Amino acid sequence: MMPDPVCRMGFGTMQLIGPGHWGAADDPANSIQVLRDAVDAGVTHIDTADSYGPFTAEKYIRKALHPYPEGLTIATKGGLTRQGPNQWAPCGRPEYLRQCVEMSLRRLQIERIELYYLHRIDPAVPMEDQLAVLADMQREGKLGHIGLSKVDMSQVREASRLVDIKAVQNKYNLTNRASEYVLSHCERAGITFVPYAPLASDGLTRAVGELATVAAKHDATPAQLALAWLLHHSPAITAIPGTSDRTHLGENVAAQHIRLTAEDMTEIEAASGQGDA
Repeated sequence: MMPDPVCRMGFGTMQLIGPGHWGAADDPANSIQVLRDAVDAGVTHIDTADSYGPFTAEKYIRKALHPYPEGLTIATKGGLTRQGPNQWAPCGRPEYLRQCVEMSLRRLQIERIELYYLHRIDPAVPMEDQLAVLADMQREGKLGHIGLSKVDMSQVREASRLVDIKAVQNKYNLTNRASEYVLSHCERAGITFVPYAPLASDGLTRAVGELATVAAKHDATPAQLALAWLLHHSPAITAIPGTSDRTHLGENVAAQHIRLTAEDMTEIEAASGQGDA
C-alpha cells in the first residue's frame, strides 16, 4: 500500500477536537467545514482514531462527508483508552479491539475500514493476540489493510511475521528523524510510512530563520517547505498534517506541489540541524 502518487498529502483530524484532544471542539461547525474543504481540495486520505475525543473526530467525519465520495480512504485506529485531556493508555485485549473496530464502523457509518491501525501495541497482551483479532476481522471483510502506530524496528519485524502490515505511523518530521531506520525499512518492504506531527511546531519554530531563504525561493512558508521536504525525502511517505484553520489547510495541501532540488534538500536539512541524520 504505497502512497497514491496523485495525492500524497492527507489530512489528520487530531486538531479538530477539544484541548488536550479531549471532548468537542469549541466550534464544531468549523471542524466539519475544514473536513469538507480538505476533500474539496483533493485530499483522498483522512486520518483519525476512536480515541480523538474520544469518538468525536469520527463523528465529525461522518457528519461532514457521509455519503463518502468515491476514492476517499478513511484510516482510523483503536487500542487506546482515554482517562482525560492528554491522557492515553493502551488496551490490546482482543475483545476490546474487536469492539473498537465495530464501534468505528458504526460511527463512520461504513461496512469496511480500508486502513486500520493498532494505535499502540499493549505490552501486557501478546502481540500475536492483538494482531490475530484484526486479521480475523480482515478476513470477515470489516478491515482492508492493517497498520501499526508508534513502533520500533523490532516490533515492525515481529508484526510483519504475523500479518501483512501495510502502513506504519510514527512521529517523524524535519527536526525529529528518530524513526529514520523504520522509514528505510518501510521503503524496502513496500510499507507506507505516515509521519504524525509532520510539522514539529517547536523544532520548526527554531529553524524558521534558517529556512526563510529557501522558502522565499519557492514563494512558500517554512511550514510548507517542511511538508515538501517530507514528500521529497522518501517515496514511501504520505503526510497527514492537521489543522482547524481553513487557510492553513489550503497551504498544507499546496505544499505537495513544491518541487525541491537536491541543493534545496541539502540546505533545508542543514538549516534544521539534521544535515548528518
